[in-house]
Amino acid sequence: MNVLLIKTSSLGDVIHMLPAVTDAAQALPELRVDWLVEAPFAAIPLWHPAVQRTVPIAMRRWKKQWTARQTWQEIGAARRALQTQRYDQVVDSQGLVKSALWCCLAQGPSAGYDRASAREPLSALFYDRTLHVSRQQHAIARNRQLMAQALGYSLPQTGPDYGLRGLSGRLPDPGIALPAGSVVGLHGTSRADKLWPTEHWNALAQALADQQRHLVLPWGSAEERQRAEDIARHARNVLVLPRLGLDALAVLIDQAQAVVGVDTGLLHLAAALGKPGLALYTATPPALTGAVSDRHAAAPLRNLSTAHELTAAAVIQALLATLPPL
Repeated sequence: MNVLLIKTSSLGDVIHMLPAVTDAAQALPELRVDWLVEAPFAAIPLWHPAVQRTVPIAMRRWKKQWTARQTWQEIGAARRALQTQRYDQVVDSQGLVKSALWCCLAQGPSAGYDRASAREPLSALFYDRTLHVSRQQHAIARNRQLMAQALGYSLPQTGPDYGLRGLSGRLPDPGIALPAGSVVGLHGTSRADKLWPTEHWNALAQALADQQRHLVLPWGSAEERQRAEDIARHARNVLVLPRLGLDALAVLIDQAQAVVGVDTGLLHLAAALGKPGLALYTATPPALTGAVSDRHAAAPLRNLSTAHELTAAAVIQALLATLPPL
């Protein structure tokens, strides 16, 4: 079965789709998946063994540059890439009008959320077949149910399997090795209200220094780099990484002993890799989009969201209780 999967963004949403691909691959051994995805996240689908090809798009950039010749050239190239393959099923799990429109450009019958299930109800007008999936459940569960209905197999009653076991061995060596017992601190996020205060990160860094452990800080913007360097000035054990791509970050997160992170896509990557640690939800409840660890994880990530759980002292205590001795 040849399937085109449409899940374009964002980083966490793309990762949340991986368990549905694992379910489908186990139910349909001859499954071949192509994946339409925003270019910055195009590395992620190819981490899954069942995904053969990605078709990168740039809708976020295109909508800012609709009149540019390059925009229409790139749209045409993406359309031609889709039409090189006839699909047995096209599945849109994004549930937006902009994602549903791509179903019209692909060759094959399409399926997606019905009006009551989709984030944008108008998207249901573009599918050949609409499917009902309750919105009052975690995004991973919604993706798994949609894929099972679209492809016609029974939904497994097991926890999510992201299909990423052994990923580090399949990716290029980033040329960086983390010190033993390192904790990765995912401090950057897209919204200010999702941040954990810098003074709390400083306290966490000092507590880890007392344990002879390193706090490793990645960054993806000038603001995040500045925050990481500010934290590094307050403790001798903080390692600020260079700016890295997703392949390198996946390898380094996998090297870490644990992860502490705010609500950001890399936190869901850590969960997919089965890393233990803490997920800090300072602004949004984790019930529908919280970190859900791979079912093979030895110790799942723990979601913290109440005020008393998110104090520096409470987070430090919870993390140190999670970490094994060096």
